[in-house]
Amino acid sequence: MSPKLPRYTVPSLTPEQGAEVAEILQQRLHALNDLHLTLKHVHWNVVGPHFIGVHEMLDPQVDAVRAMVDQIAERIATLGVVPVGTPGALVASRTWDDYALGRAPAIQHLAALDDVYAGVITAHRNAADATAKLDDVTNDLLIGHLHELEQFHWFVRAHLESTSGALTET
Repeated sequence: MSPKLPRYTVPSLTPEQGAEVAEILQQRLHALNDLHLTLKHVHWNVVGPHFIGVHEMLDPQVDAVRAMVDQIAERIATLGVVPVGTPGALVASRTWDDYALGRAPAIQHLAALDDVYAGVITAHRNAADATAKLDDVTNDLLIGHLHELEQFHWFVRAHLESTSGALTET
């Protein structure tokens, strides 16, 4: 869904540039909304001996990703474009599959989250690259998110890693 050309945007950007940046951000908004819902889904459905550690690890991640969603939506609005956060718009525009696991052991969920985080981080990095020459403020926002997302990915991978550094295959 391509945003309408805004009547105004931030100083130093043209309305066309503002719309371009907002379109990049809209995809990140959808991905991060999906991520926070997926993290909460895992939080509710993780079982097994590692339950409590994973269950308690995920709530701060959910809160941080929800804050990222809000920052992205507010940046889109600042650019003069309407941020779209409806479930229908998210599902219609996403390019990834829905999270497939229901109630499952912690290690299975963590292996699936490893893939989810890898996809989100890769797309977020691509968005940061795409905004690097367009808008420093948006680029800085995305880079800040990458710091947190990569740390959360590390938390997930630490549960899957052997002492030799290999990731568990599930």
